[in-house]
Amino acid sequence: MKATNGHEVIQLFEQWAPKKLACMDNDPIGLAIGTLNKPVSRVLVTLDVNDAVVNEAIAEGCELIIAHHPPIFRKLAHIRTDTPAGKLYEKLIKNDIAVYAAHTNLDVAAGGVNDLLAEALGLTDTTFLEKTYSEPMMKLAVFIPFAQAADLREVLAKVGAGQLGDYDSCSYTTQGEGRYRALAGANPHVGEVGELHTEAEQRIEVVFPKSMTNRVVKAMLNAHPYEEPVYDLFEMAREMNVQGIGRVGKLEAPMTLRDFAEHVKQSLDVPCVRMVGDAEVQVHKVALVGGDGNKYINAAKFAGADVFMTGDMYFHTAQDAEAIGLNIIDPGHHVEKVMIKGVAQKMTTLVEAKKLDVQFIESAVNTEPFQFV
Repeated sequence: MKATNGHEVIQLFEQWAPKKLACMDNDPIGLAIGTLNKPVSRVLVTLDVNDAVVNEAIAEGCELIIAHHPPIFRKLAHIRTDTPAGKLYEKLIKNDIAVYAAHTNLDVAAGGVNDLLAEALGLTDTTFLEKTYSEPMMKLAVFIPFAQAADLREVLAKVGAGQLGDYDSCSYTTQGEGRYRALAGANPHVGEVGELHTEAEQRIEVVFPKSMTNRVVKAMLNAHPYEEPVYDLFEMAREMNVQGIGRVGKLEAPMTLRDFAEHVKQSLDVPCVRMVGDAEVQVHKVALVGGDGNKYINAAKFAGADVFMTGDMYFHTAQDAEAIGLNIIDPGHHVEKVMIKGVAQKMTTLVEAKKLDVQFIESAVNTEPFQFV
């Protein structure tokens, strides 16, 4: 195991939940407080950052906090240390504890908040509720002599080209002849200056997300034996990396809405839920959004969900859901606490694969502001 710094930790995190997945305008994700340019060996994972959580990080000797809810949600006009927020920021800075926030990008990411909620409820055949992100698919077609074709395919695969779902190193090859005449000043890989040369070549085709174009082309050019490689780039109609907010899935067996409410309470460790709908109606297909999912009631109905589980349900939105025949279970916003264990386990796996000496600690502080009486 080797020592690491904050940048390496967050680079691994963002390979899993990149910032580009954020689906809220001006979502204040990323480094909120402090610096990543320092050694990091202990990271606290938490839903929220409050005074008790900061004290916990200090006691645990953590140099970094990864939180789901950003500690600075709106732009600051000033930082006054005689206010609760200002005192919190001051304590973090004085104790050299950085805070990194992963909000809606962690909601959308595969294995993130919404997948963790769906897993806790035992949902199967899950998909996202509403598409929020996709990338155009690009295709690279490049011509290369037979002798170097296998090496180039390997290089392209190593930089991520040709990855489709659960498959990698995908490519297509056709054979043909290339011809050229090297002019004065050229240094041809094969052939002679001034002579028309014919070379048996392969055309290699690979696909990749558009965001990887520069990386793929650079790798191809560095590996290609020709001074002037011939290649084409095409933007395709098909999308890649399609991801979205929320999840829709099925319960193992239908149950009444009342029983589903009890199932939610037990599975997500909440003392009570709010319910909209007939308690005895049967539900099987479930839509969910962690946190505040008020604006997704129509998406849940369109997805054919029998019940929609989300937090912070507004009075009038609940009435709208009732009017369209959509049952609601509201377990509160704090069920997003599932990310604490989920993120700690995922990051532990990622750093162990890289042999980095970093420990991820699950916050034990309950940041739920509501008490139920």
